[in-house]
Amino acid sequence: MSKLPVVSGKNLIKLLTRLDYEIIRQRGSHVRLRKSTTVGEHKITVPDHKEIAKGTLNDILSKVSLWNGISKDELIQML
Repeated sequence: MSKLPVVSGKNLIKLLTRLDYEIIRQRGSHVRLRKSTTVGEHKITVPDHKEIAKGTLNDILSKVSLWNGISKDELIQML
């Protein structure tokens, strides 16, 4: 697995919107996104911070990878 990059919340949200996620709301610095898939509806919250913590980024990428059938390494390359 590739090493996790330092990513801002804005850049991660841009990646997710390219993967057909839509922003449904924002509360404070946290943005909620949604995507309808064949399996169901996937909702995820992304902190809109200058730098996302490594553990948080790893968790978000893992879940997005499972719901979209894209490997985590591919998502890291897309960032």
